[in-house]
Amino acid sequence: MAMDTRVAAARVLADVFDGRSLNRVLPPMLDKVSPRDRGLLQQLCYGTLRRAPRLEALLQQLLDKPLRDKDSDVHALLLCGLYQLEETRIPDHAAVSATVGATRGLKKNWAKGMTNAVLRRFLREAESLVAELSPAARDCHPDWLYQALHQGWPEHAASMVAVNNEQPPMVLRVNLSRITRADFLTKLAAADIEARAGELSPAAVYLTQPMDVAALPGFAEGEVSVQDEGAQMAAIVVDPQPGDRILDACAAPGGKTGHLLEMQPDLADIIAMDVDPQRLLRVQENLERLALGAELLEGDGAQPPGQLANASFDRILIDAPCSATGVIRRHPDVKSLRLAEDVAGFSDLQLSILQGLWPLLRPGGTLVYATCSVIPGENDGTIGRFLSQQQEASCTSLPMAWGEATQHGRQLLPTSAGPDGLYYCVLRKN
Repeated sequence: MAMDTRVAAARVLADVFDGRSLNRVLPPMLDKVSPRDRGLLQQLCYGTLRRAPRLEALLQQLLDKPLRDKDSDVHALLLCGLYQLEETRIPDHAAVSATVGATRGLKKNWAKGMTNAVLRRFLREAESLVAELSPAARDCHPDWLYQALHQGWPEHAASMVAVNNEQPPMVLRVNLSRITRADFLTKLAAADIEARAGELSPAAVYLTQPMDVAALPGFAEGEVSVQDEGAQMAAIVVDPQPGDRILDACAAPGGKTGHLLEMQPDLADIIAMDVDPQRLLRVQENLERLALGAELLEGDGAQPPGQLANASFDRILIDAPCSATGVIRRHPDVKSLRLAEDVAGFSDLQLSILQGLWPLLRPGGTLVYATCSVIPGENDGTIGRFLSQQQEASCTSLPMAWGEATQHGRQLLPTSAGPDGLYYCVLRKN
């Protein structure tokens, strides 16, 4: 028997609030609800997480006392209920009834009356409750992130906050070694799929409506992949040349490795390395679909595996682990999972990866450092720390006009119906 959709949503959300990634907990739950309700489950989870700081602040005004830790599923259900009332087209009476009914599915019958009272009080007092919210909560952001965006990008913070609350566009990367973008757009039009060309990457195509990749013409044949336009700039910045030996150091799920091979079929060698063996399987799957090959290697950039002891690369790409504050619209759990102190931790990790891989770059070679963060201290700050320690490293100006020039690199900021927020810096070994 299929699980009640709101029960499933409450359990997914409770797991995320307990520190687990939405990407890990949502997929198995999708198989437990009716196929016709999978879209609703995704909407409830993504939507609630997108607005979680606001919903949490509202809920705190509505509860007489905090719920016990063991009732985190009820807490999550209440947030999901408030999301339905604030943001969805589900009629209020139906949203309240279904949410109250889900307490039975959670085996928390005692919460039935409380859930009903909380949601109905919100309907009565919504305007006054919203008026009590802080600016950060009103804009659905944790206070630390709201402040960080305004401090780092005072002229762009308002638009970034708005973009973070939107659904992201679905963006494709056309395999230009097989088909031109113009011809692929013609294929899409013939299939009645509305799309437009991107403005930064020559391979980028934006779909008007998201869709199942299996229904995309040419997807199974490797003519196209799903990849944000901002992420597509990584391979363009690397600028692979014939005969190059390249290390893609944080390769999973393989989009950048595939793009590098599509751009330059005459590489001498390319190694796709990742610390997670399960995610490395995704790299293999993606390369197989594209009919491309790379050497796969499990390893930690901070402590490169012994197989690389005598290696020397012309170009290294580090798509470093980061706060993911540039891709919040795709990963709304970032708002709940990240804390202010995490930024310093990520910066330390990024610096250790730079220090670990720098010896593998040949003299005269280039290292492209990328993150999907928009926090300056995590981007230019990390590069500044590395440069202060590494005398043979220097920054190379990027010959591109996109994004914002920063002290050491360029920053793409997330834009509505445009690319995600990514940072790029090119280091040369003197």
